[in-house]
Amino acid sequence: MITVHHLVVGRSLFTVWLLEELGVDYALEIYHRLETGRAPASLRQVHALGKSPVIDDDGVVVHESGAIAAYLLDRYDPEHRLAPRRDDPRWPRFVQWLHYPEGSAFAPLLFHLLAMRSGEPAGDSTRAFAAAEAALHLGYIRDALVDQDWVLGEFSAADIGLAYICSLAERLEMLGPYPPLVAYLQRVRARPAFRRALERSGG
Repeated sequence: MITVHHLVVGRSLFTVWLLEELGVDYALEIYHRLETGRAPASLRQVHALGKSPVIDDDGVVVHESGAIAAYLLDRYDPEHRLAPRRDDPRWPRFVQWLHYPEGSAFAPLLFHLLAMRSGEPAGDSTRAFAAAEAALHLGYIRDALVDQDWVLGEFSAADIGLAYICSLAERLEMLGPYPPLVAYLQRVRARPAFRRALERSGG
């Protein structure tokens, strides 16, 4: 049985969503954020950094969202429903999009969030740089989706990470100029597996 250490209001929702898409049995250990927004100290008993998501698959402990996705796909998707085979011409593009959310896209949104919380004016150099970088990435994702519903044409695990980035941008009120990304999130939220993940995990 897989146990997911899930921090409410965070990216681990998207690990739960992947498990729902795979149809794999799992249990949740749910953690709630402190008033400061940080994770509780109890998560350090699972991961030295006190971060989420973390999965424990009968003693195999994996953390980092991209690594968890790669592990779950390799072990629990033998029919390649959510990822192309390695000899499929789409494989390199799939791997790029699978790791892109945490590899490149997340940092500009995080910097923008921190700059907003610090109370920096919109014209401050740090906030302006973060906003420009976020716009660069949101435009990049928009262009990948403008003529198709999903980033590979059909739904795959790569869309799960991208949906996290788009949902974070939505919380930061940055999606207005990107109607294709608004529509993308609507398609995501219409998926039964996503709705089950949201209901079961509490967000």
